Amino acid sequence: DRRGPAARARRAWDRAIAFRWRKRVHGRDGGGGYLEGVRHVHQIGLSDLQGIDRQKKMVEQNTRQFIAGAPANNVLMTGSRGTGKSSLVKAMLARYHGKGLRLVEVDKADLTDLPDIAERLAGSPFRFVVFCDDLTFDAGEPAPMHQ
Repeated sequence: DRRGPAARARRAWDRAIAFRWRKRVHGRDGGGGYLEGVRHVHQIGLSDLQGIDRQKKMVEQNTRQFIAGAPANNVLMTGSRGTGKSSLVKAMLARYHGKGLRLVEVDKADLTDLPDIAERLAGSPFRFVVFCDDLTFDAGEPAPMHQ
């Protein structure tokens, strides 16, 4: 695309509501990463999530504040696998993408790229949730190194 990275990003934001941060192959485009639109986003309704009413209420209130530009909190959800953490994030996207909410999924190994991701998102008319699924820390695990 000859229009440059900013024009490609604007076009992608118009066509997708969720993105994944992908790493470039070193030696091509100087390394780094890019946002790839997710073609088939899981459409999960809040009513599909059972047994987590208190959590849904808290996350939804925070999401509404975030979209409105009001004070909102970062959210760290903890719990066993299969308890609805990722589904709750996706349900918020399904409910609020029409109000400008977007999602960027980042792999644990790429969290050191958060400044680059924030730079790519700056100036967008959308409100982005940066999401890292299955963030675990094992004893003795080394910290990720920035390449």
